[in-house]
Amino acid sequence: MANAIYPLYKDAILTSAANSNITGAPLKAALIDTAAYAYSAAHEFYSSVSGVVGTPTAVGSVTSAAGVVDGADVVFTSVSGPTAEAVILFLDTGTPATSRLVAYIDTGVTNLPVTPTGGNVQLVWDNGANKIFSL
Repeated sequence: MANAIYPLYKDAILTSAANSNITGAPLKAALIDTAAYAYSAAHEFYSSVSGVVGTPTAVGSVTSAAGVVDGADVVFTSVSGPTAEAVILFLDTGTPATSRLVAYIDTGVTNLPVTPTGGNVQLVWDNGANKIFSL
């Protein structure tokens, strides 16, 4: 699977749907075991996600300019579990059924895939033109 912006997130942006502002609700990153979760264009909310490794972590300093989203690198603390091959970004409302999925990323991020050993895992976003992702 290649990196993808969830199509239903794109629809949400275009219709100004609730929980679609990338700098509104906290943007969180979740490490994903792709043996337990497969990307689907039909997925809209975090409640559809399985295979989360460790605890989702907020992306700090999120910005959006000219269709390019950027933010601070993410450090997941004390991660254990299966190998994580991807990361999912979602807008956390505190309720999985309303926390909108934003992006599925499995390339262009330093330290993916990662086999957790109980220590911290840092994801470093692409510092090129795409930053975290671009529309």
